Amino acid sequence: MPSIVTITLNPCVDISSSIDALKPEKKLRCAPLVYEAGGGGINVARAIKKLGGKALAIYLAGGNAGANLQSLLAAESLDSMLIETGINTRVNVMMVDKATGLQYRFVTAGNPVDAAICEQCIQALEKLNDVKYIVVSGSLQAGVPHDLFERLSAIAKQKQARLIIDVPSDVIKTYPIKGVYLLKPNLNELSMLAGREELEGDDIISAARVIIDKGICEVVVVSMGASGALLVTRDIAQRFIAPLVKVKTTVGAGDSMVAGIVLYLSKDKDIKEAVRFGIASGTAATLNSGTQLCRLEDAERLYKEMQKA
Repeated sequence: MPSIVTITLNPCVDISSSIDALKPEKKLRCAPLVYEAGGGGINVARAIKKLGGKALAIYLAGGNAGANLQSLLAAESLDSMLIETGINTRVNVMMVDKATGLQYRFVTAGNPVDAAICEQCIQALEKLNDVKYIVVSGSLQAGVPHDLFERLSAIAKQKQARLIIDVPSDVIKTYPIKGVYLLKPNLNELSMLAGREELEGDDIISAARVIIDKGICEVVVVSMGASGALLVTRDIAQRFIAPLVKVKTTVGAGDSMVAGIVLYLSKDKDIKEAVRFGIASGTAATLNSGTQLCRLEDAERLYKEMQKA
């Protein structure tokens, strides 16, 4: 059983393609469609595998799209556990306009899920042995219990595991979060958690320590896109600059970053090295088109570059 478990409550099938030019009310000829498994936790698990590690992906899915998702994961030989919902899994579409180089992402909302299905997911996690890291990543749909993160935190504590959360702002706004090991907000999400309208400079560090003092988490990794990330604990405040690369897409960069962090933590690396490798992994994902995530050789090369900087 892998020591890393990811949870994806609102997964998707990602479809990507490209066209010569995006024009309204025209029959547009697209390149062959590429289908890939998607959703925060699933992508983290996929990226961990691409980086040479192992993770178990627990996910909710159903319907024809859910069956497609399951077959995509099987094709990648990813360790996974399906919690059947009986409702169709969402599908997202990404289209690249080759005339402009612009990328268009059409993201659908997940269908509401029954609380009993979420309970099955929580119980499945409780039954697992030798879990050291639990990663919850991605959006949530209606029907997810309000105390989800409190319960997951309790399970992590019981198992002496570390809970890592990377969720969008609407989830942070709606669901109480406490007792987490590592939280990966962007600046807007950090502002929301700290009760501030806007953050810059040293205010970012102060805001991160506010949420640490509140018991929300022990470690904050503030993602700043191409500018890298800021690591904050009670004792550490360190900025990491991302390597300069020619970006093809930012899709999956955040999930690859989380994958790099948790993989290095699972190898007993210290938090600074884990964040550095996470940024290298996230940057590596931007080198690939579509939703291909990171490659190990790119992540290792960029990591070495960052060590020399």
